[in-house]
This record gives sequence, C-alpha cells and structure tokens, in this order.
Amino acid sequence: MIRVLILLHLLGVIVWIGGMAFAHFCLRPVAAAQLPPPQRLPLLAAVLGRFFAIVSAALVLIWISGIVRFMQVGGANLPPHWHAMSGVGAGMTAIFLLIMLRYYPRLKAAVATQTWPAGGAAMDVIRKLVFVNLILGVVTVAIAVLGA
Repeated sequence: MIRVLILLHLLGVIVWIGGMAFAHFCLRPVAAAQLPPPQRLPLLAAVLGRFFAIVSAALVLIWISGIVRFMQVGGANLPPHWHAMSGVGAGMTAIFLLIMLRYYPRLKAAVATQTWPAGGAAMDVIRKLVFVNLILGVVTVAIAVLGA
C-alpha cells in the first residue's frame, strides 16, 4: 500500500511540474513567437483549460496520498522534510488556485470579447505565477530527495 501511495503521489507531481515546464519553456514561447494575439490567446486559454483539469486531478492524488502517508507514519514520527514538502506544496496549491480562479477567468473573458490587451495582461500574470510554481516544484522535489 505504501508503494502505491508513493506512486500516486509521484505521478501527480510529475504531471504538475512536467506540465508547467512544458507550458513555460516550450509551448508559450513558440506560440508567442509564431502567433499573433488573436490566434495565440485562444490557443493558450484552451490548453490551460485542459491542463488545469488534469492538474486538479493530480492535486487530489498528491494531497490524498500525502495525507494518508502522514497518518500512517504519525505526527510525532514525521521526518522534518515532510513538513517542508507539505508547506511548499500548500503554497503551490494556493498559487495554482489563484491562477485558476482569478487570472484564468480573466484570460477566458478577454478571449471571448476579443480584448487582446487584457488577455495578454492576464496571460503575463499567469506566466509569471507558473514560473514561481515551477521553481517551488523543483525546490519541493529537491527537499524530497535530499531530505531523505
């Protein structure tokens, strides 16, 4: 059971961090270089919608598997790096929710009304927050590996 929980946890992390890395370093720069805003912003809004759905499922896996592992080990016996991972993970989750609930709706609304400057502004904030979350994700993996 422990190995299954760890597998589910890692699969969720891989989907989330890998997706952010792909979107930030591959998809968005190419879309920005090759597509004007009337084509780029609808594409990015559609891709983000699918990505957010997958990340939401990944977050359920990450949090449930992590909480079950916490309960299995017990509060007094938890390694310190587990607390650090969960703290950074909570911050990442908050940033994800901020993107998904505040800035992504702004991007979708701008795309729907073809207000490209507003869409570009929303996408810029999303890009910056995704980069912060990507850094935090790498830090969390480093804590997991080096803290053990």
